Amino acid sequence: MRPLTVFLGRLLGLYTLIISLWLLADKQEAVSTIPDMLGNRPLMVVIAIIAFVGGLAIILGHNIWTGGALPILVTLIGWIAFLRGLLFLFLPPAATRQILEAIQFERFFYIYVAIPLILGAYLTYLGFTARAGNRAS
Repeated sequence: MRPLTVFLGRLLGLYTLIISLWLLADKQEAVSTIPDMLGNRPLMVVIAIIAFVGGLAIILGHNIWTGGALPILVTLIGWIAFLRGLLFLFLPPAATRQILEAIQFERFFYIYVAIPLILGAYLTYLGFTARAGNRAS
């Protein structure tokens, strides 16, 4: 397994796991903060740029669609971050808040947090149990 794949698996896994645990630990704060963030255009531009650049970096450095679950998940997360960054960059705050209302974020909060929690745990497990080699593929 490429060292970059292992590193990104660990990084993305731990990041996703920790953020999900924070959301679960303070549901009321998360449920009130996230809509407020979406309504703050300057903050959303910064978040969008960070997501866009992070996703683009993964796409350019790790666009691997073979080799098992870890490299594919890392690449998929890169593409999702890239597309989410573009979406938040171009959508006005009213549209992002409407999306949040349409998916009923508060009502299905635990489902929306369980998905990244499980993904983060799985990526962390894969990242820390994978053997990094010098494969150049």
